[in-house]
Order: sequence, then C-alpha cells, then structure tokens
Amino acid sequence: MLQSISIDPSYQGLLGNRLQLLQERSQQIPGSIHYSIRRYKREGVWTEPDEGLMVFQLDDNTADRSTLELHFLLTGQVYCREKDRNCDLCRLQESENCIEKIDSVDLISFRFDAKHLGQWVKPRKHVPEGTSGSKNLNFSTSFRRPVPFNEELTGVLLSILNHSYSDSLENIFVNAQAHMLLLHTLELLDVTDDISHAPFLSHPGERDKIEQAREWLIEHIGEPVTIKELSRKVAMNECYLKKGFRVMYGTTIFDFYQSQRMEHARYLLYEKGLSVTDVSMQLGYSSISHFSTAFKKYTGLKPCDLLWRQPESVPSLSQ
Repeated sequence: MLQSISIDPSYQGLLGNRLQLLQERSQQIPGSIHYSIRRYKREGVWTEPDEGLMVFQLDDNTADRSTLELHFLLTGQVYCREKDRNCDLCRLQESENCIEKIDSVDLISFRFDAKHLGQWVKPRKHVPEGTSGSKNLNFSTSFRRPVPFNEELTGVLLSILNHSYSDSLENIFVNAQAHMLLLHTLELLDVTDDISHAPFLSHPGERDKIEQAREWLIEHIGEPVTIKELSRKVAMNECYLKKGFRVMYGTTIFDFYQSQRMEHARYLLYEKGLSVTDVSMQLGYSSISHFSTAFKKYTGLKPCDLLWRQPESVPSLSQ
C-alpha cells in the first residue's frame, strides 16, 4: 500500500488522536489522482457537522509541484467488517441488523497535482461579459476554503464509500467520481474569481496577518472584538482583512467567530456540564437571552436541551 495522504491539521486532533481507526485505504491512480479513505469508529454522541475543505498549495519555485487537495468529513455512515470479505447478506442488502456493522465517521481525501490539473487550464485572455471565470484553474496563491455540502456533493461521496467495483474498474469509477467532486466544489466556491480580486494575497506577509487574525479569534473566544480592533492587532487594512479572510477561509470574520463561539458553547454545555448562565458569561454575552437566541439559530437547539442529555461518552471538540 502506498503512503496515505496526510490528515489535514484541521482534522488531526479531531480524528487521529481520539477515534479508533477501523479501515484505511490509499490508492494512486496513474497519471491522475491520489485518494485516501479513512473510517473511524464513532463513539458516543457525535456533535460535529459534515464538512469539506479545499486546500491549494502553490510551490513558488516549481509550479508543477503545486497541489490541490479536497477533504470531506462525513458522519452517520456505517462500516461493515464483513464488506471486504464479500458478505452475502451485504450483497443482498439484508444486513440492517448485522452485528458486524459499526457507526463510523469517514474522512475521504483527494490530491490532484498541478500537471494533472493543467490539462483543463485555458488562458484567461477574455471573459465574456456576464459570465464567470471561476472554472479556470489558474490559481495564483495558496489558499484554504471550507466547502459547503449540497445534495450532489453528498451523493458522489456516498457512491465512493459504497460502490462494489474492484481492481481496474474501481480505479475508473473513483477517478470519475473524484473529478465530479472537483467540479461540484468549484461551482460551490467560485474560487478563482475571489482570488483574482484579492491580488494582495500573493504576498506571504499579508496571508500571515490574516492567519494571525484567525488565531487571535480562536484564542480569545470570549472577548468580543470589532473588525477595526482586529485589524489594528494584526496591522492590516480593514478592507484587506475582510476580503482576504473571506477568500482564504470561505466565510466572513463575523460568521467564523460566531461559529467558533457556538461550537465552544456546545462543548462547555454538553461535555463540561456548565450552566447556561456560566457559558453565556464566558463567551462575553451581555444577557442569557442573547446567547440562547444565537445558540438556537446556529444549532437548532436551546442551550438547556443539551443539559438534559447524559451520554456515556461525548467526544471533545478540537478547538
């Protein structure tokens, strides 16, 4: 077996250090992609949402060594120990109550190299009025972008996890599905248009400032801050900070900060058992009602709903 694609740092603590690895498969399709599937045993109640991530790493010295990676984390899937042994029940779809089935958390990763992606690149000589150049793969800077899920994307991922092909037919099938994932991802993100409108991100120092802003938000989750204050902390123009943050992380500064606060609130309520009042104060809310409204809008639950549940084992959040 080839060496597997490394787990992205975003998932390293979330998966690699706390869940039991049930299955790992890695495959290099000649002249095309390198993909990896990791299936973990899901313990207790899992609170993390399904999510995706696109990572482009530009090699400033050798363009052909640049890489584009797609990572998708799915929950609610089932791993069957007998699947690789051609279980008759699985083939007949009669094993809903099979004792060998285990609830799983699945991480599917793909890596495309620049030479492979180059076959689709077209010169950006002219973009007709009213059309978008976002399907062009001429990325000019490194970036990380969250990928939102939709029905088409989820369907392709499930087909990769549950297909019955093997050997050469498996390579053909997975290769085709991987390119469908890339197509759907580019359509969802509109990546290149954003990057072309933020040329200042070609300077590593500017990207570092935006990364510093993100880290500050995470480390000071209970200290509300304005964009003006944040821009001063990292010595960056407000407009550049807002635009660059959206390009690099696929979300606004406010939405990112709010999601981090709500995930931390869920951790404090669900795992640590803190009261709604204590959590509200720790996160810097002026009132419990404001916190409860924000929490319900983000999770669909009232804060007190989590306090009523007493799971045997609840995974801790990575942040």
